Amino acid sequence: MTKAWWKESVVYQIYPRSFQDSNGDGIGDIPGIISRLDYLQELGVDVVWLCPVFESPNDDNGYDISHYRRIMKEFGTMADWERLLDGLHSRGMKLIMDLVVNHTSDEHAWFEESRLSKNSPYRDYYIWRDGQNGREPNNWSSFFSGSAWKYDEETGQYFLHLFSGKQPDLNWDNPRVRREVYDMMAWWLDKGIDGFRMDVINLISKVPELPDAHGDGWYNFGGEFFMNGPKAHDYLREMNREVLSRYDIMTVGETPGVTPDEAAKYVSEHRGELNMVFQFELMDIDSGYGKWDVRPWRLRDFKRIMSKWQTGLAGRGWNSLYLNNHDQPRLVSRFGDDGRYRKQSAKMLATLLHTLQGTPYIYQGEELGMTNVRFGSIHEYKDIETLNMYREHLDGGRPEQDIMNGIYSKGRDNARTPMQWDASASGGFSTGQPWISMNPNYTEINAEEARLDEDSIFHYYRKLIRLRKEHTDSIVYGRYEEILEQHEQIYAYTRVVDDGEKLLVALNFYGEPVEFKLPDGVGAEFEGGELLLGNYPAEEGRDWRSFTLRPYEAVVIRGQSN
Repeated sequence: MTKAWWKESVVYQIYPRSFQDSNGDGIGDIPGIISRLDYLQELGVDVVWLCPVFESPNDDNGYDISHYRRIMKEFGTMADWERLLDGLHSRGMKLIMDLVVNHTSDEHAWFEESRLSKNSPYRDYYIWRDGQNGREPNNWSSFFSGSAWKYDEETGQYFLHLFSGKQPDLNWDNPRVRREVYDMMAWWLDKGIDGFRMDVINLISKVPELPDAHGDGWYNFGGEFFMNGPKAHDYLREMNREVLSRYDIMTVGETPGVTPDEAAKYVSEHRGELNMVFQFELMDIDSGYGKWDVRPWRLRDFKRIMSKWQTGLAGRGWNSLYLNNHDQPRLVSRFGDDGRYRKQSAKMLATLLHTLQGTPYIYQGEELGMTNVRFGSIHEYKDIETLNMYREHLDGGRPEQDIMNGIYSKGRDNARTPMQWDASASGGFSTGQPWISMNPNYTEINAEEARLDEDSIFHYYRKLIRLRKEHTDSIVYGRYEEILEQHEQIYAYTRVVDDGEKLLVALNFYGEPVEFKLPDGVGAEFEGGELLLGNYPAEEGRDWRSFTLRPYEAVVIRGQSN
């Protein structure tokens, strides 16, 4: 397997609006991030992924970009951004930027020109169509509720927006659009950034006929016509050839709706597209009929999905490893126990992320065990997806409490409450009123408390990051082999280097003790193995072939060498 720095890195994701405010306006900003770089260095991460900081009207919190080469005034200046880049590089860390090029803001100059006239030279930068029988051009639904089309009275046509009505989709079939995007990417790379996270990058190619989606609703999900579309791979290979291959960088594509086989096309080292992708199969584990229909998840399904991706990309490409981000609920609330066993379960889930094959991504506050929030009123929520869903479901007759329960479980604002730095007013995030309310538990869960407590989740993350660097051959590059596949409470696997180190990882996913026993004929070398890391105080004399896992316990064992 080819070795690369981005395979051996740990990435920390920053959502700028909620990380650190420097000027008291309640909005996180770039100078605020700069003030916390020593914290990131102490944690031990290698790469920072910065969510969008470009000029934007903020309909979707910066994922609606109105100018790709300017910094949003709320976040600071280009000089601030350059100081951030220098501050990271001087500390041995790298910076990757969010690339949002499936769509722009409707306030981008391209779109403002596009909508002026059917004859505008920018008309074909976007996807415009006539209506059909007094309705939209097709029946596709937007990811943010309602139709994926918006009527524009100026020219009497509709434009496509897979997300908000203020996020018109670019027409990637137009070579001028692709040239504009590639030139912009090279501009940022020449400024010294170390790569891109590419927002919904597998949606850039649509089936040209834009046919109706199947389904019984007024609007239906048309993903089969725009996910992994007919030219998606052609365009990414062109992007790689024209831009990416000229720099020593990392790339990760957000790719909803991919299978391991499809992902392998995006990340194969021989095809020249991307380094890795974010897949969403695990993120749908608790979804029934759509995201907001929340169902209990089962560990056997969780393990099956994780193993499917570990083995499905083995030798074919590289995995990204994450359990939460700015679009997902907090991992300890979703997959652990954010009450009695918050610390133990947060550490257990972190052990999983940092001992699988792939590049781990830490979302801000995850290293503190930050939890989901339950605001008392819908009026405290800010996320456009959440608010649109609330109105649509309420109008459709769904009981309000059912809607709120879905938001408490899956709403994106769970991840967007401000970073909890200390127990002072507004959690040390701002001297003013935060743009979104703090999670009330910030007085108990915060970075100041965590850094003083040697047994904290924060210090456990530091140990995990060190462990990964000390055992690169086995943890980063070693073979993954699941054991006890049918067990309902334990997730266990080995990481193996042929003729070398062998590690055993055993994780209890529940709040009751459980007996762990290696299958006959497996892992004799662990009988006298060494405990490399665990989330409980070590117990003397444990036989690592058969022992009791305490509630949410995680252990990493190194087998005896031959």
